[in-house]
Amino acid sequence: MEVDLKRRRFLTASAIAAPASLAAQAPAPAPGREAQGGGTGSTSYQVQPVIERRQSGKPHQGKVLAAIQPHCDDIPIFAGGTVLKLIDEGYTGYLITLSDDSAAGTGASYGEIVLKNEQDTNEVAKRLGCKDSIFLNYPNHNMDAWPIIEIRARLVFLFRALKVDTVLVYDPSALYERNPDHYVTARAVEWAAAISGSKWDYPEHFLGGVKPYAPKERYYFARGPQLVNRIVDISGFIDQKVHVNVANVTQGPSGDTGARLRRRLAQQGKKLPLLGNDDDTANRQYTKQFALARDRSRGQAHGLEYAEYFHYIGPDESDVEAYVQSNAVPL
Repeated sequence: MEVDLKRRRFLTASAIAAPASLAAQAPAPAPGREAQGGGTGSTSYQVQPVIERRQSGKPHQGKVLAAIQPHCDDIPIFAGGTVLKLIDEGYTGYLITLSDDSAAGTGASYGEIVLKNEQDTNEVAKRLGCKDSIFLNYPNHNMDAWPIIEIRARLVFLFRALKVDTVLVYDPSALYERNPDHYVTARAVEWAAAISGSKWDYPEHFLGGVKPYAPKERYYFARGPQLVNRIVDISGFIDQKVHVNVANVTQGPSGDTGARLRRRLAQQGKKLPLLGNDDDTANRQYTKQFALARDRSRGQAHGLEYAEYFHYIGPDESDVEAYVQSNAVPL
């Protein structure tokens, strides 16, 4: 007990007596940057949220993003405004859907629901401005029964072949996520993004001319509690986001829901002025007022009209290289 106490006193004294000059020379982390250890994208619970605003011009020209979702409504609801913003700033976008969407929406059979959701997703990709829509067709609501390593391998190939710089997907560390399709997708993407730049993983890809290439930025969104460090201002894109969400007719939550509510009220001899006098207005207004109410409340909490929340992980930065750049002298 006495030895342990002396040891703790020694360590405390040593820490206090550390050379002040060395501490002064250590580069301070950039604002909003998470502390990293060992070159990995670890997280910090001390980071203040950063508001990401629309940039003029095309600062991301030549970069590629992959918006990845298990179901056709996930990206439109949680990240549609950010995808629109990034593509407006120069990104080339791809929409990747992992499930076959066979268990959600209206239709007479599984086959019909799959077809209708696929058509909706293609329209969503078009309205987002994506170059292409890619389907991996895993069984809806049952992705946890599928080997995640197989899903990961396919994603690694896509990240390399498309040269993906940025991914947007569910947060693999979000709390209380009960849908297996959501957390399986998130975890498959998380590690696929980490290893797609390695020459030791899936080297057979290189025989076909595909080279290692890894995403450098991640935007993770969540349905429940999440460590939020990035708030994206989507105020300038909210009407486009509404247009995107209206394309999801088969399973909503937007689609033609406003028009159906308007018709139901008319049968009761009532109307909502909000819904206007035609189906298109009803669908847009319903989507903006109700389906995307979360974006409005999140934006207003930060002095914005509309916003989307993310846990953002940026490119790894080397403290060693930063120190060398600041302190290296000629021989």
